[in-house]
Amino acid sequence: MARAVTTQRKIVFTALAWGIGLMIFFPILWTILTSFKTEATAIADPPVFFNFDWTLENYRVVQERSDYMRYLWNSVALALGSTFLGILIAVPAAWSMAFVPARRTKDVLLWMLSTKMLPAVGVLYPIRLILIQLGLLDSKIALIFILMLINLPIIIWMLYTYFREIPGEILEAARMDGATLKDEILYVLTPMAIPGIASTVLLNIILAWNEAFWTLTLTTVNAAPLTAFIASYSSPEGLFYAKLSAASTMAIAPILIMGWFSQKQLVRGLTFGAVK
Repeated sequence: MARAVTTQRKIVFTALAWGIGLMIFFPILWTILTSFKTEATAIADPPVFFNFDWTLENYRVVQERSDYMRYLWNSVALALGSTFLGILIAVPAAWSMAFVPARRTKDVLLWMLSTKMLPAVGVLYPIRLILIQLGLLDSKIALIFILMLINLPIIIWMLYTYFREIPGEILEAARMDGATLKDEILYVLTPMAIPGIASTVLLNIILAWNEAFWTLTLTTVNAAPLTAFIASYSSPEGLFYAKLSAASTMAIAPILIMGWFSQKQLVRGLTFGAVK
């Protein structure tokens, strides 16, 4: 009887998980399907799902109208640059909080996390003025620093959580063997926390890739990433749904492919230390 109840519960939870997964994935599927429709089919009422004449015209128009590769390389530079800089800062910060905690360490962690609740528009004007004065408006360097700063609390929190799972005795043994602070972080702590660091890197790349507010408000041409590439297909004349969907598909394809091939590493990192 108990086994039957357990089996039924597994079936219910599995069906629920699939249902939620399909609900989350449906907008992406609909965007991809719409990108292969004509504009007339894209706005048809009732909606047309699979029974339509598939076309690559939207992708051809998008390629001719926009320099997709320039937007792509800007997104890659912003995502990788902000992630690399964030990890350089977050690893020693998380190490100190995890292994040399002060009396207010938890308060500092909570304060850092609280900064994520600050409305971005509240600091947009002063940041824009600063960048204008420095001559860094519409520059990749400025955006890399901004993206790093807005994601830094999450990076530190994640690394702090992973580092807390590593026994401090291992680091003490390394110190007794003569390891310096640099050796301790580079050759002892980092290799042991590779799954956690890898998942943190992947998550930060995704967050930086998807960031729209700052990239749309602080760029025009030179540093514009794929978020600006998508926004360019919304015009005063109206929305071109099929072409907008094609642009969106081209923008999300690289990050979807990366997420697909790195999902095992991401899950492994997110569950790092969960089972002992």
